[in-house]
Amino acid sequence: MKLAVVGSINVDMTVTAERIPLKGETLMGDSISYIPGGKGANQAVAMAKLGAEVEMFGCVGDDSHGQKMIDNLKNVGVKTDHIKVLSDVPTGIAMITVGDNDNTIIVIPGANGKVDKAYVDSIKDTLATYDMVVLQHEIPLETVHYIVDFCAERKVPVVLNPAPAAEVPMEIIEKVTYVTPNEHEAVLIFGNEMSTEEMLKKYPEKLVITQGSRGVSTCLKSGEVLTIPARPAKVVDTTGAGDTLNGAFSVQVSNGADMKTALTYANTAASLSTEKFGAQSGMPTSEEVEKELRG
Repeated sequence: MKLAVVGSINVDMTVTAERIPLKGETLMGDSISYIPGGKGANQAVAMAKLGAEVEMFGCVGDDSHGQKMIDNLKNVGVKTDHIKVLSDVPTGIAMITVGDNDNTIIVIPGANGKVDKAYVDSIKDTLATYDMVVLQHEIPLETVHYIVDFCAERKVPVVLNPAPAAEVPMEIIEKVTYVTPNEHEAVLIFGNEMSTEEMLKKYPEKLVITQGSRGVSTCLKSGEVLTIPARPAKVVDTTGAGDTLNGAFSVQVSNGADMKTALTYANTAASLSTEKFGAQSGMPTSEEVEKELRG
């Protein structure tokens, strides 16, 4: 199965400290690292490390960061032939503070903001040849919705990870194959009138809600709400855990796995990713996930 990711490519500027500073507070940090990131690139790397055939679509700047990000994707086996290099904008940056087993993130879009309809028009024919397209919210939302409409016309399955949180029109929810918000993103999309269980039952085997340390839930076609509990982890860095889950889930469902199998695998991969530092560097291989699942 061939997977395509259209999304963000960032450099993660990661600072570690004893804890995350309070508003107006100055803390002494421990270290600073420049690490490949971006939700789109992270998910592509997660898929490649799990053995999938995957191509990344997006934009970077004509700067040292941009070339490093392309090289990094190539080094883990992600195809990069259609990544556009722009001369007038910088590569996107995410400023991350890691402390006390948590993180805060500020994203500066840069070239990711230029992943527009014209760019999508230039890659449409290639996208149509893929078995699944995976999307997130770190490129312009009108571009995300444009791709969903195109994929629906061409009957290409879509996984939409609606992060960072933003409202999503119901017609877009209807057109995607899977939508994978966390609890906060789900409330923004579906409103707070419905409980989590009611949301899940309205979209069986389409809506997957991640709940951090409480695991991940969906509703099966039978009407049963399935919750896969989180695997206990010795947490080092949670950055990229959600991207690992989305990448692993996409690989599994594109290969025909049922929801329970796919979510168990994805949850395990996400948990393993938190036990190492860095979003992409912490992502497990298929061998590591399978070993953990065997116990």
